[in-house]
Amino acid sequence: MSGKDHLPSSRAAHDDEAVRRFRSHLLAERNASDHTAAGYEQDISQFAAFRWGADAQPPFEWARVTPEDARNFLMAFAGDGAKATTTRRKLASMRAFFRHLVRAGAVEANPFAGLRGPKLPKPLPRTLSVADVTRFLKAPEEDLNRRRKAGLPVSPEQVYASLCDTALFESLYSTGCRISEVVPLVWRQINFSSGAVIVTGKGAKQRLCILGKPALKALRNLREKAAERWPDGGADATAIFLNERGRPLGPRDAQRRMKKWLAVAGLPTDLTPHKLRHSFATHLLDAGADLRSVQEMLGHSSLATTQIYTHVSVEHLKDEYMKAHPLAQRRNDE
Repeated sequence: MSGKDHLPSSRAAHDDEAVRRFRSHLLAERNASDHTAAGYEQDISQFAAFRWGADAQPPFEWARVTPEDARNFLMAFAGDGAKATTTRRKLASMRAFFRHLVRAGAVEANPFAGLRGPKLPKPLPRTLSVADVTRFLKAPEEDLNRRRKAGLPVSPEQVYASLCDTALFESLYSTGCRISEVVPLVWRQINFSSGAVIVTGKGAKQRLCILGKPALKALRNLREKAAERWPDGGADATAIFLNERGRPLGPRDAQRRMKKWLAVAGLPTDLTPHKLRHSFATHLLDAGADLRSVQEMLGHSSLATTQIYTHVSVEHLKDEYMKAHPLAQRRNDE
């Protein structure tokens, strides 16, 4: 089922005095729109039909509604295949209606008050494809090259910013780290010979992360340029990621810079640095990486947290299957 309301509605519920007063309350006191009020009324009409029958006539005996009636109503939606969001909306509507009746003295207690709606499924993390990540990571350097070819001036500050941003985002994607784990890094934490970095994650827990060749190259270029710009720019105790004035970048600075390069790369600008972490995990699993190894790389304390990326991988595989398999295409068109 797609989440549509398949349970019948009472055709006469809008004539019930309590429903009319509740609608007036929504419009006048809660400043609800006509559309919102109509949605509440639809939910109440469905409950009336469920409790007394679709042909029952008002006034309805709201005071005789029990918690069991309320629970059975919600279970009927779940049994009919309604989405969790639909069932939760019904619960919110009925809870608000009976709360109004309690305040008006029409009923003694709210039968929906103690009920909980079904849990909403966690949305799958939004990720970038490998091609999109590659395009994004190349954006700072390619932007500089375009400016040079066009004969436009390129300042030392622009060159440094390009190198800094390339190193920052290469490091994020290479390690799968959170932005809060990368921006505080200092040069001594990078082991260029082994291609590794120790970061401090949640709960002050430290873990070893791997830096690939592109990230190491970008970091070497950045350190060389930083040493040219400031006396201690490449010193062991100096922060790696500095702005053009030599001050350490913060997470919000990184987010602003990411938006800039997403736009240059022609990608959605609402993506955040955390999406590089999601992409890192998904791409590793797509390539056959062991789930527990990915868990350690991400610094997850629970394997269940990492497992959500397996669902992303499965969805990706299903999409590719539907696009490529001839019988799948044929059946999808039928």
